[in-house]
Amino acid sequence: MPRTRLRVWFVTVCAAIVAWTCLVQLIAFGRLWRHRSGGGASSAESWDWNPTRILFRFGVGASDPSPAPSPLPPPRLYTSNGYLTISCNGGLNQMRSAICDMVTVARLLNLTLVVPELDKTSFWADSSVFGDIFDVRHFIDSLRDEVHIVKRLPKKFSENASSNLLRMRPVSWSDDKYYLQQILPLFNKFKVIHFNKTDARLANNGLPLELQKLRCRVNFHALKFTPQIEELGNKLVQILQQRGFFVALHLRYEMDMLAFSGCTYGCSKEESEELKRMRYAYPWWREKEINSEAKRLQGLCPLTPEETTLILKALGFDKNTQIYIAAGETYGGERRLKELQTAFPNLVKKEMLVDQEILGQFRNHSSQMAALDYMVSIASDVFIPTYDGNMAKVVEGHRRYLGYQKSISLDRRKLVDRLDLYKNNTLSWDEFASSVREIHKKSVGQPACRRVVAHKHKEEDYFYANPYECLVNTSWCVEQGNSRSSR
Repeated sequence: MPRTRLRVWFVTVCAAIVAWTCLVQLIAFGRLWRHRSGGGASSAESWDWNPTRILFRFGVGASDPSPAPSPLPPPRLYTSNGYLTISCNGGLNQMRSAICDMVTVARLLNLTLVVPELDKTSFWADSSVFGDIFDVRHFIDSLRDEVHIVKRLPKKFSENASSNLLRMRPVSWSDDKYYLQQILPLFNKFKVIHFNKTDARLANNGLPLELQKLRCRVNFHALKFTPQIEELGNKLVQILQQRGFFVALHLRYEMDMLAFSGCTYGCSKEESEELKRMRYAYPWWREKEINSEAKRLQGLCPLTPEETTLILKALGFDKNTQIYIAAGETYGGERRLKELQTAFPNLVKKEMLVDQEILGQFRNHSSQMAALDYMVSIASDVFIPTYDGNMAKVVEGHRRYLGYQKSISLDRRKLVDRLDLYKNNTLSWDEFASSVREIHKKSVGQPACRRVVAHKHKEEDYFYANPYECLVNTSWCVEQGNSRSSR
């Protein structure tokens, strides 16, 4: 009898301990859920936008090389309206911004997103898949409280089942109403919709604040490079920082850019013909006959290496300045870089900083090489692009997010005018240099509201160059934008 009472007492105590443990776990889970999901709303608003966390990822300003992994947020529970598959187009940074947009569209429409396909048919012909550049597991896990992401489409939705699949291109620069009113109803008929072009498919302005913040969260947190890219990128940054102050120069004087834009200033007749043949070889490059000189005077051409040399000197950089070329092969090779190299002997490329064997695994993969340049550009003391393409815009926006690190956006239209005046001796060197500095004193990545141009989306400031909704001390911009959109 005493033994029976002892057994009952023991079982009762154990049950009480188990019940108490479960209760504590439920309370903790409930607090975590409320913190992450904001009571059922998008957790983008309640996410901890801590730049220090991002700085660590690029090897900047962090003391602990191996921080404890953050606990995964609980998954967002919703009934999926269907699957969204996408094929990104363009180079790395065009695809990067498109991925951010498509995650946001999937969240808005309560869709299941399939890990994006990357462009393999562009000029670069890069065979890299998403997982060769970005950490797939991190991408899926870090967004699980926003949208359900899967690695591949379920087998039941085969390519042959055309009745279940719709291929289309969303209208460019569309707002949330377009997707809710015109795209979402399509899922009543189709289980899968494939967007076969994704660049600039979401508006810069006029979107709800939580959607804008989600775009930032994807860009600055979820799109983490693979460990292999991050390891080498951090090594490049470390080597440069150990040598002191350095400028990342995005010298966009590459063959594809010149052929596409038709900019041949400084090229020989043979080179101009080569670029023209290349332009005609790509049918999706619509503009064929281009007046190079007129385009240059409009500021629509990348600066040449020789012009860039003069601009850097005018901005006050001297021969001791360490300059990292964050770009592919310069058209014309070392011959075109001679003047820049003479003026700035500490001119380096990634190929000069690490063993070729180490760099070999990334060679012939332009997007992976661009990812390395991206990391160095983010960490640089000053970032200067010679053309305002996707790399220039996305890097500038990322540097704004990290605390307005100096990025000099060159006003090429004004610069071309000053360069020509200097070359024909109308301006002295001091006058030229003073003018260049005056032009750019307000173009170094300071806080600024994004420019809105009604019905002319291409003329607006690009969201990813200036994501002010995600920046500190710019709440007045958001209020101003909200009052403008409500009118």
